[in-house]
Amino acid sequence: MSNLFLRVRVFIILLPLLVASCNLTKAAPEIEVLPKDQRPNILFILVDDLDAKLGSAAYMKNLQDLMVARGTSLDDFLITNSLCCPSRTSILRGQYTHSHQVYHNESPDGGFSKFNAVGNDESTLGVWLQSAGYRTALIGKYLNGYPFPDDRAYFPPGWSEWYSPARKNAYDGYDYVLNENGTLVEYSPDEENYFTDVASRKAVDFIQRASVDKTPFFLYLAPFAPHAPATAAIRHRELYPSVTAPVSPSFNEADVSDKPVNMSLNPLLEEKIISNINQNYRQRILSLQAVDEMIAELINTLEQTDQMENTYIVFTSDNGYHLGQHRLVEGKGTFYEEDIVVPFIVRGPGVSENRRVPGFLAGNVDIPITIADWAGIVPPDFVEGRSLSAVLANGTIPVENCRKAYLLETYAQKNNNEGSAPFERITAGLFNPTVGLPSLTLPPLEPISRGLRTTEYLYVEHSDSFVELYDLLNDPYELENIAPTASTTLLAHLSTWLQAFSECSGSGCLEVDMGLPK
Repeated sequence: MSNLFLRVRVFIILLPLLVASCNLTKAAPEIEVLPKDQRPNILFILVDDLDAKLGSAAYMKNLQDLMVARGTSLDDFLITNSLCCPSRTSILRGQYTHSHQVYHNESPDGGFSKFNAVGNDESTLGVWLQSAGYRTALIGKYLNGYPFPDDRAYFPPGWSEWYSPARKNAYDGYDYVLNENGTLVEYSPDEENYFTDVASRKAVDFIQRASVDKTPFFLYLAPFAPHAPATAAIRHRELYPSVTAPVSPSFNEADVSDKPVNMSLNPLLEEKIISNINQNYRQRILSLQAVDEMIAELINTLEQTDQMENTYIVFTSDNGYHLGQHRLVEGKGTFYEEDIVVPFIVRGPGVSENRRVPGFLAGNVDIPITIADWAGIVPPDFVEGRSLSAVLANGTIPVENCRKAYLLETYAQKNNNEGSAPFERITAGLFNPTVGLPSLTLPPLEPISRGLRTTEYLYVEHSDSFVELYDLLNDPYELENIAPTASTTLLAHLSTWLQAFSECSGSGCLEVDMGLPK
């Protein structure tokens, strides 16, 4: 195999997008495939809306036994824009939201249509790995609004195999249509067609076939759990009858007068709402049980096909989730810890076992460059993340890779071109997948909120000039906004740093995340 990969340079040509009012034209990015004796397999498992701060993963025994105990977990793994599509775009491209311009989940400024319209799908992690000789597959959720309404058999470049919902509603777990490599296949609402189980069977089959001809594989496996409605497999519906949502100091927070104006007006949660939160938490736990079984089945398959020792397995989520914190009923899209911190667990060659890494800032923009590093690929220079391979391998944190801040961004969502969605919808995470026609004439959006997450602070500026600042070392539950009493020097420093970070691109982001440029 190594003879195939002797210093090959691969050029990915993007069709120019001629846009008068917005410079979306992309230069032809170049990737470099480095010589490598043996390229590892990569299994990337991306669940949907899984919290790290509410303890849901603790109910996944296989995840704990086969991944956490056998791998390395990063405690401060952050999501730059805690919504499905912006986050998944960052995962596929290694860019912050202001660079990839998929601002939220719906057209015209977000979702699959925007991702495709600006040419993002021409250069993704799948494209890079396929160019390096990998057999690539995507199984499960791609982006909200996928596919095109008039071309439901479409699947993007970079994927050798493709199995993604193309009709009906796979979020419900039953009764959906998959685009299987360009053919639409209907799955009746029978017990054996529960989506996570179908995805698991397809993933096992893919791994088994890849082992026959020794082709290195990259499998992007994206079940819908525990995203609402968090439908559980029938066999799991009687489990954990008494489980309830955890109650932290921020749950139903006593005083929210220091929060943004729309939040500060929220009343205390009533018992009925708390009861619903508890029911939803249980449903989320139950929906994860099939994912947990899937993890065990995949690892068993890797062992049976003698591929385990040469396979990296990554388990993470596109964003976190809140349930009652700061009087927010449930959802995502805020910059509070419940929404931006997600599990990130890696098992694989040279990765330390049963190890946690606290206090190291990493996030979803780092995922594609880390995987490219394992595969022996130098990705395009538009990538804004850092490789985590050294940290995962031996715990050594090179000074040049130890960022001091991570950028957070949120953008207003337009509702059928009738203006922006109210802040309440964003903080509640009330986003429904829709399909709309792409628009190439919209200028870049201004964020409604942007922030910096450091190891010490969460600093946030809202478009109405409201500022939040939390001392995470002394106030980890973000109960007291200290912006009104903080040093003006500190606030000015953070604001200037945030402005520079919000305007960075490519390698420039690697300079800004280390501190203010001199």
